[in-house]
Amino acid sequence: MERILIFDTTLRDGEQAPGASLTPEQKLEVAFQLEKLGVDVIEAGFPIASPGDFKAVSAVARSVKSCVICGLARCIKADIEAVHKSLLKAKSPRIHVFLATSKIHLQYKFKKAEDEILSLATSALKLARKYFDDIEFSPEDATRTERGFLFRVIEAAINEGAKTINIPDTVGYSYPHEVSSLITSIVNNVPNINKAVISIHCHDDLGMASANSLSAVLGGARQIHCTINGIGERAGNASLEEVVMALKTRKDIFGQFYNNINTKELCRTSKTVSTLTGFVVPPNKAIVGDNAFRHESGIHQDAVLKKRTTYEIIDPKDVGMEKGGLILGKHSGRHALIARLKNLGLKLDEKKTDLIFKRFKELADKKKEIFDDDLVALVEEETREKQKNCELLSIQVFTGTNINPEATVKIKYKKKIYEAKSSGDGPVDACYKAIDKITKIKTKLITYSLEAITKGRDAQGLARVEIQVKGKYIYGKGASTDILEASAKAYLDALNKLS
Repeated sequence: MERILIFDTTLRDGEQAPGASLTPEQKLEVAFQLEKLGVDVIEAGFPIASPGDFKAVSAVARSVKSCVICGLARCIKADIEAVHKSLLKAKSPRIHVFLATSKIHLQYKFKKAEDEILSLATSALKLARKYFDDIEFSPEDATRTERGFLFRVIEAAINEGAKTINIPDTVGYSYPHEVSSLITSIVNNVPNINKAVISIHCHDDLGMASANSLSAVLGGARQIHCTINGIGERAGNASLEEVVMALKTRKDIFGQFYNNINTKELCRTSKTVSTLTGFVVPPNKAIVGDNAFRHESGIHQDAVLKKRTTYEIIDPKDVGMEKGGLILGKHSGRHALIARLKNLGLKLDEKKTDLIFKRFKELADKKKEIFDDDLVALVEEETREKQKNCELLSIQVFTGTNINPEATVKIKYKKKIYEAKSSGDGPVDACYKAIDKITKIKTKLITYSLEAITKGRDAQGLARVEIQVKGKYIYGKGASTDILEASAKAYLDALNKLS
């Protein structure tokens, strides 16, 4: 049997999804869970991007020992040296060097000829080889690159020491047959390809990232780049849980392959990433969505009771999905709450558990049943509170038909309590203008959205905002059973990120 290496880029490409930014501490928490999941490579970040990312990559390199820890670099000396410094404490370090090779990138991004690009790549790899034995190279936008040139670049990269050649479908343009054909053509036309592992990196712009990744395996790829929950730039990346379970479930097609993923950790890992990024997993998400193993149709229910495999191709237990379980409500105790938090992969110290239990009880008085997403929202809010500079104390809104809405907001701002009143075009606008009176920060509201994060009439609402302050775009989110309170919390969350 042949091993398929799982290269997880949740902490790099996944975090590039707008609004998904993680602190170094949060990145380390995800990395520990990825280690438990059993991924082969963790791409911990892009060290040159920011001091925070450098710190995060260094922390992961220092703390995670059973995975290869990888840092991303352009074909630039400073990038390569930043990766080297950030991975000094890594037990198994890898550098991932990339350079665009497609005509559209050469013409409009670089304004360089093919030979110049080839020279840049070889020079960068020579430098990387001084610091690293394990080098991965990506010809960015490979699926749109002229094949003859692609073969030349790959051959040169291997000659300069690249042990892994990653083929990115950078803009999700390709389709399964085309990807398989491309990988096969690389195998047949690059003379030294036997000295490197072929990898695949797919984006989901046309909804085919997972299918393309699996087709690449059939063509000869032996490493898959993927992210938890498929998060990433634009429409996201290939979903780790999807490609791993497809390899496991379709033994008739992929029976000759294996990987080291502990699939029973998939749901726990999904919840961890969802909690820390604030990206709610859609209920119909394959493998890890709440509805992935639920049946409402009477015909389906009857058949599943007789034989589970009539409508379930995967045993929920194989991915760590708990069916049924404790129902949480206002009569539930602390032990029940702790057990559910543990099942969700949410590990809290005693102080945080006390606060979450208090807030859980307050929420339970407003709702008949507390769902998993309610708990995730509570924990997420508590995680963000550590950086609070603005805290909502109370909000009152006076509005109605043919009435100009007015809002009175009391907040704790820079350790002092303030209250302000304002009118607006609507109740939310009035709330935000009242807050602006207190903070005196000039903001522009770019986007605002509100969604229910749990079911039922008493569902919690999740408000998301994007504001602009001095040319900087900042995201914020807040949850509450009161949509105006959720809206105010989201706005304050964004303001807190300025401090």
